[in-house]
Amino acid sequence: EITKLQELKEKSIDELNALIVDTKKQLLDLRMQKSLQKLENTAQIRQLKTVVAQAKTLIKEKSEVK
Repeated sequence: EITKLQELKEKSIDELNALIVDTKKQLLDLRMQKSLQKLENTAQIRQLKTVVAQAKTLIKEKSEVK
């Protein structure tokens, strides 16, 4: 599931932090699958990294506004 940037903007900082933790767990699982040659869609790794980066950026922006 690909998270849209607009959906991320509507979340609170706590929700974004939780999303980052979940996404990093998914990334770890995907890396394990990749190392075992079980991963078919390697683009998922890049997509999840993008979600983490976007969430971190939004957290930074929201914390600067306060």
